[in-house]
Amino acid sequence: MGEIVGAGLLAHVPTIVLPEKSRLELNGGKEITLVTGLEQLRGDVFEGDGYDTVVVLDSHWATTVEFVVTAQDRRAGLFTSEELPRGMCRMPYDFPGDPELARNIASSADRHGTWITAIDDAYLPVYYATINLWKFLGEGLTDKRWVTIGVCQTGDMEDHLRLGRALADGIAATPGRRVLLIASGALSHTFWPLRELRDHEASDPVHIFTPEAREADHERIAWFKEGRHDKVLDTMDEFWKFRPEAKFFHYLMMAGALGERACTARARQYGEYENSIGTGQVHLWFDRPEDGWTGTGPHAPAATRTPRSHA
Repeated sequence: MGEIVGAGLLAHVPTIVLPEKSRLELNGGKEITLVTGLEQLRGDVFEGDGYDTVVVLDSHWATTVEFVVTAQDRRAGLFTSEELPRGMCRMPYDFPGDPELARNIASSADRHGTWITAIDDAYLPVYYATINLWKFLGEGLTDKRWVTIGVCQTGDMEDHLRLGRALADGIAATPGRRVLLIASGALSHTFWPLRELRDHEASDPVHIFTPEAREADHERIAWFKEGRHDKVLDTMDEFWKFRPEAKFFHYLMMAGALGERACTARARQYGEYENSIGTGQVHLWFDRPEDGWTGTGPHAPAATRTPRSHA
């Protein structure tokens, strides 16, 4: 039986993969802590031997009629971003996938009233919400498998929770698999307009688009540190006013896999809460509690314990 052994809500902003000289120039001579935070997280978690597969819930990959999970044996190539080719240009990547896990996730869709397809096409695009984090957390760790699942642009909160429930079932159905989940994306996510943008590139949160958005982000960070996933989920209508990246679907998928409102995992923060041209960025990591993600047992994935309605 497979298990989820850790999870994180992590920032993937383009700034982190810029050359150090460029990062310092944008940030008044100081390193952005989103970089140093990922470096510390790699040492604390990703260089360990307690997992074998990483599943990235990618806020940049938007599908339309179904969820898609990558099922290639290996993904390798050069990545240039269509969004910012000047800063993310011909970045090499090479990592093994996990076709068995991908197929088990897809086969779990029906019982949760959703649609998931495992795709092994070698030409399937990759996105920097996956690649940027792999560069910090996976590059050089050649035995670690990486799989990506995109958000679905026609889905709502319930659809993405259902994806998470199916994800947990698929992991449980994969013998011996130990999985880390990454919800790759931001908190509040409104950019400064182009003509004003270059005045707001430093990491200081004073540059977050509005004080209200900054306050909403801080409120949720505090809840995550308290293990109050229920509060985050119960106030999504309020948070959507601040346009979280991808409607916070990356987090909702992760929450669905960890037990949703019953999840009690407390976050520890890596680096500071920082700005990226108006958007709120943070690295939060959740270790699995000793009594399980929902306090009902040390290993059983949450989605397999409580029957879910398709309604």
